[in-house]
Amino acid sequence: MGEAPVVVAARRTPIGTAGHAFRDLTVDRLAAPVIAAVLADLDGTAEPAGSAGPAGARVDDVVLGNCMGPGGNVARVAALRAGLGHEVPGLTVDRQCGSGLAAILVAGQAVRAGEAELVVAGGAESASTAPLRTFRGAETPYPRAPFAPDGHPDPDMGPAAEALAAAYGVDRERQDAYARRSHARALAARQAGRFAAEIVPIEGRSDDQRPRPLRAASLARLPAAFVAEGTVTAGNSSPVSDGAAAVAIVPERLRAGRPGLRLVAGAVVGCDPALPGWGPVPAIRRVLSRTGVDLERVAAVEIVEAFAAQVLAVTDALGLDPLGADDGRVCADGGALALGHPWGATGAVVVTRLFGRLVRAAAPPGTLGLAAAAVGGGLGVAALFEVA
Repeated sequence: MGEAPVVVAARRTPIGTAGHAFRDLTVDRLAAPVIAAVLADLDGTAEPAGSAGPAGARVDDVVLGNCMGPGGNVARVAALRAGLGHEVPGLTVDRQCGSGLAAILVAGQAVRAGEAELVVAGGAESASTAPLRTFRGAETPYPRAPFAPDGHPDPDMGPAAEALAAAYGVDRERQDAYARRSHARALAARQAGRFAAEIVPIEGRSDDQRPRPLRAASLARLPAAFVAEGTVTAGNSSPVSDGAAAVAIVPERLRAGRPGLRLVAGAVVGCDPALPGWGPVPAIRRVLSRTGVDLERVAAVEIVEAFAAQVLAVTDALGLDPLGADDGRVCADGGALALGHPWGATGAVVVTRLFGRLVRAAAPPGTLGLAAAAVGGGLGVAALFEVA
């Protein structure tokens, strides 16, 4: 068996709202700059590192999550566009909104097994340029692929968030309060420069497009977006977005004293497809059970904020209170509600945020961080990291 995998570099693009900032950039053009940036971070240059990593190690693979791209193995196309050699392959992972985090787990497994020594992993999504798909013989494109077959629940994500809010008693007032918190935290983090080191500027843009000041009165006036008389609105939901994020993963011996995030354990689980937002709960519980770690020991938690209702249902179940006692632990610099939600990338964005909150902030070795995402169709993805 190989050694523990360690994330030693992490970068992301600014996140743009679909149809706006990056509306003309294909998914490989979003992914390539962050692949190049994490390798440049490893060799200490301002230029792409080609196929080489720390101490001359070769890049063994590029593993990227993607949901709605054109096919053709997005990871391989992005690796070539980033300037990596022809010998570097690529693997594209589709676990929908968990794809970016799942890709990091796949890369970590290869390193832990001793089958790879340097893997770039993450995710990318260009909702703006994603192809429209049509069933053979149909006259119009279909809105999305099925998340479950006939005979199983297969709700769209908005109605599913409404169902989760109703099932677990997450009211409109708390959802709006959490949305305001996410935007306020993201704006404060930007002002303090906490995003600067992780963002790779794209076409001259170095800031996320979406974060803005939100007023309680303005949010309260918004109508329900998905279900009549519901609680989920455009204001407490994440937008459809474009963006990419990537990390570099090496075994412990190649870390060579470089600070990083050691991947302790990961889990992917299924749950009721009628309530897909619940997925992080069993995934996190499985990771904690496998490692014997109590959640109270985890200093930083990053959950993909698809909907405020979903985050609050999950944190309630886990005994976390992001609007109170755990304000500084859960998505402390805001999340997808404020930054945006590029589906295939968003699971890698939360790992990049953990890297910024813990490694770049010089947290003590052994400090624990948790990343998690819910997935359409009824899945949860989670990973536990510790500062190395």
